[in-house]
Amino acid sequence: MTTHVFHRETWLPRPLEDVFPFFADAQNLQSITPPWLDFQTLTASDAAIRLGARIDYKLRVHGLPIRWQSEITVWEPPWRFVDEQRRGPYRLWVHEHSFVVRNGGTLVIDDVRYAVPGGALVNALFVAPDIEKIFDFRSRRLKELFAPA
Repeated sequence: MTTHVFHRETWLPRPLEDVFPFFADAQNLQSITPPWLDFQTLTASDAAIRLGARIDYKLRVHGLPIRWQSEITVWEPPWRFVDEQRRGPYRLWVHEHSFVVRNGGTLVIDDVRYAVPGGALVNALFVAPDIEKIFDFRSRRLKELFAPA
């Protein structure tokens, strides 16, 4: 199984104590996910993200309906957490979210290790470009949401 790596950093001009709670609420994920994915969180809105929590979603990828379940496997607030796909389209999906105080704001770091059915060709043609577009949208949206007051 070939594993691919994606890395993104987004600096937000707000303190860590404003930024981390946003990520600690699974309901906020929908607001930073591109509308073309028709993303919906299925887990109850009062479900807290914590170690061992499982969160269910549904979305559409290239028009195909997908069910996704992730589990929080590392929970170290307010510095980092890791979610791992338990059910979904990838053979492997491990997403580490890290938060660093930097230059009067917060650096949000996304590191993803993933593997796809179909291997390198499917990744190069479809998956990697999609991941890039999704995280481009996410970065823009976070900058809007956390713009200076």
